[in-house]
Amino acid sequence: MIILGYLIFKKESLKINLKETLILFILGLCYALSTEFLLLGYEMLTPGIASTILFIFPVIVATIMVLFFKERISRMAILSIGISTTGVLILGIQDSIYQFNISGLLICLLSALFYALYMIIVNKSQIKVSGFKLTFYSLLFSSCYYLAKMTIVEETFLIPNPSIMLNLVMLSLVSTVLSIITLVYAIKYIGSTSTSVMGALEPIVAISVSVLFFGEHLTVSLISGVALILAGVIMNITSDALMTKKTFN
Repeated sequence: MIILGYLIFKKESLKINLKETLILFILGLCYALSTEFLLLGYEMLTPGIASTILFIFPVIVATIMVLFFKERISRMAILSIGISTTGVLILGIQDSIYQFNISGLLICLLSALFYALYMIIVNKSQIKVSGFKLTFYSLLFSSCYYLAKMTIVEETFLIPNPSIMLNLVMLSLVSTVLSIITLVYAIKYIGSTSTSVMGALEPIVAISVSVLFFGEHLTVSLISGVALILAGVIMNITSDALMTKKTFN
C-alpha cells in the first residue's frame, strides 16, 4: 500500500500487459516462497544463522547461470562458491561437534534458491517496468499467495492487539519499503557493484541483532562461518563485475 501511494504520487502508470502480468506473478510467487521458507528457517535455526544462509543467493545465481544458461565462470567465482559453501558448513560446528539442523539448513537454502530465481527472472525476462513498479506488483502477488494460504488453512485475519499491528507496520515500512527505496538510490549514486558489496554486510547486521537482542551465542564457528560466506559473496560480486567490464571493453 505504501509503494502504491508512492507510485500514485509520482504519477506512474500501473498498467501492465498480459506477458508482464505473468512474469510479475511468477516473481511474486518466488518472493513469497523465499519469505515462507525463511520464516520456517527462523523457527529451526537462530535468526542470525538463517539470515546468513539466505545471503548465499548470489552464489546460487552464479551456479544456475553456469549450469542452465551456459555462462562463463571465472576461477574467482568458482573459488567464491567453495568458500561460501565451507562457511555454511562451519556454521554447524558447536563445541567442536558438528550438529547442524539439516532440515533448517535445507529450508534456508530453499529460501535462498527462490530469491536467486527471483533475481534471474528479473534479469532474463527483460521486463520493461520501473524498479518501484516491479516491486509493487511482486509484493501484490506475494500478498495474494498469503491470502490464498490463509483462506485454505482457515486462519484468522484479525490482528490480536495494537502491539502486533505496530510491529507489522514497522516491518513493512522500515524493513521493506525503506530498504527498497534506499537500495534504488544507492544503485543510482554508487552503482550496482558497490551497492552489492555493501549489501554483503547484511549477515553481520543479522548476527549482531541476533546476539544483542535474541540471546544468540557469539562462537568462533559463527564468526568464521559468517566471515567465509561474506568473503565468498564479495568475491562472487566483484568477479561478475570484472567479467562484465571485460565484455564491454
